[in-house]
Amino acid sequence: MAMSSGTAEGEVMVEMNTTPLIDVMLVLLVLLIVTLPVQTHAVKLDMPAPNSTPPSVVPETVELGVDFDGTITWNGAAVDRGTMDAYFEDAAKKDPQPEIHVNPNRLAKYDAVARVLADAQRLGATHIGFSGIDQYN
Repeated sequence: MAMSSGTAEGEVMVEMNTTPLIDVMLVLLVLLIVTLPVQTHAVKLDMPAPNSTPPSVVPETVELGVDFDGTITWNGAAVDRGTMDAYFEDAAKKDPQPEIHVNPNRLAKYDAVARVLADAQRLGATHIGFSGIDQYN
């Protein structure tokens, strides 16, 4: 194959071949990326010293269940929302507050569980956690 070094009018075409320049720039970019140190996203916290003695008072625990049809149970007994709110108010006044273990049914609607958690937060219950999470594996 022949290469043309001019245009149709006979003028000489003067253009620089940029392919080697692009190759060099890509190699330099790869080397820059490889040599950069790995950024670690660490948050430094001042943690309190651990207690050497366990607490003398063991807080009571409450099993709060939310069934698939929206039924709420407090320690196994079915309660309505008004009674549950009264229980939350009583739990918020106690010192130490009881630990409320929320155990939603696998088929329970998210809205029903979120409403129970919002009521607990609104009424001042702070020691809330989920139990029975192994059923979701």
